[in-house]
Amino acid sequence: MLLNWTVMILYNYFSAMFVGPGYVPLGWTPEKSQDCMYLQYCKVCQSYKAPRSHHCRKCNRCVMKMDHHCPWINNCCGYQNHASFTLFLLLAPLGCIHASFIFVMTMYTQLYNRISFGWSSVKIDMSAAKRDPRPIIPFGLSAFAASLFALGLALGTTIAVGMLFIIQMKVILTNKTSIESWIEEKAKDRIQYYQTGETFIFPYDTGSKWKNFKQVFTWSGIPEGDGLDWPVRDGCHQYTLTIEQLKQKADKRVRSVRYRAIEDYSGVCCPVTKGVKTFFTTPCTEEPRIALSKGDLILATRGLKHWMYGEKILDSAADGGIRERGWFPRKCVEKCQYDSETDQPVDGEKKNR
Repeated sequence: MLLNWTVMILYNYFSAMFVGPGYVPLGWTPEKSQDCMYLQYCKVCQSYKAPRSHHCRKCNRCVMKMDHHCPWINNCCGYQNHASFTLFLLLAPLGCIHASFIFVMTMYTQLYNRISFGWSSVKIDMSAAKRDPRPIIPFGLSAFAASLFALGLALGTTIAVGMLFIIQMKVILTNKTSIESWIEEKAKDRIQYYQTGETFIFPYDTGSKWKNFKQVFTWSGIPEGDGLDWPVRDGCHQYTLTIEQLKQKADKRVRSVRYRAIEDYSGVCCPVTKGVKTFFTTPCTEEPRIALSKGDLILATRGLKHWMYGEKILDSAADGGIRERGWFPRKCVEKCQYDSETDQPVDGEKKNR
């Protein structure tokens, strides 16, 4: 059984790693040219982002139905390998549960054969067993320590990977990805903030958990569709989600605040020279840091108490369309003072967007 678990776990693990998520073809455009207005354009891939696709900084490609970039498989989890990745998350805890049972029963039986009860104390003799002086596998103090350590690893893996499996199954049964769940939450916040009276309906949820499940898991191992066109529910169309993404980007530009760098920042994860609080409160995320030079302009979109996230304002002609986004210490920048009132959108304008 342990060999079966190992084979199935490794098969799905390497399938998720080497099959990959599937990438949007370079230079891709929709069949109808007028549909381009509903899509975002990727300057790196020189193509439009297909519905449900997102650009991954690590893979440097637009990934079809991207869920997230997983460091475990050193690849993205997306359209083609979502099933293999989820099966790996299921089989790994099941194999660890089986191994944990073996470890617990082994330590229990071995210790039971070596324990002796006295009138005033309990002694454990690890040198030999009372009832089995010649065991098939010697079980000494080092074997006990190794078994206890392996049991801790197995239980830790069961809890950690098992929680990831539950999260993945929740999004699969609603035919979403982790990114799309986040987009849906932001859509509700946007509608509530601007009080537009809209009702956002996620277009890809078929309403049936079984149908949603079959879009990812198939007997052939090849998911349904081509990763570019997707079946949608009544009242929606192919670009319902992409239109919402464009609205959120426009809202993000309205809410962004311009800052100017007043100190140099090298882009290190934990800067020592920017203060103790900045050093110990560095964001626990894989998102990059951006290096700053005195005088640089940054559009900040979100922030913490001692850190901010934004995009550096660059000369589009000089940088070739490459964007620099990431975290930087709040201590290194100051808010720009607008030259006139017309430079800063007023509250009424924000409400109308």
